[in-house]
Amino acid sequence: MISTHILDTNLGKPAAHVEVKLFHAETHELIATATTNLDGRVSDFGIKEFTEGAYQLEFEIAPYFSSLKIKTFFPRVCIQFFIEDINQHYHIPLLISPFAYSTYRGS
Repeated sequence: MISTHILDTNLGKPAAHVEVKLFHAETHELIATATTNLDGRVSDFGIKEFTEGAYQLEFEIAPYFSSLKIKTFFPRVCIQFFIEDINQHYHIPLLISPFAYSTYRGS
């Protein structure tokens, strides 16, 4: 399973209503699209089976900051990661602010 959440570190709260796309990284084939809930989370992309390999999450954060009337340097954040074991849960959090972002492998 792949999940994610976004925390707006500038405001200290979750980033709701952000579109997140999941791709195969090598082919850039779109697998799924989701929108973060009010808690800033996508707990399930609705994909039943995964294969080992490289994937990419694309977070469309420009509309989020625009809705807050805040300018951002990064309109989109792309995170590539590798799935080695399809039986594990892969949680990829994103921490954003208007001029920085960071990520890590969550649990």
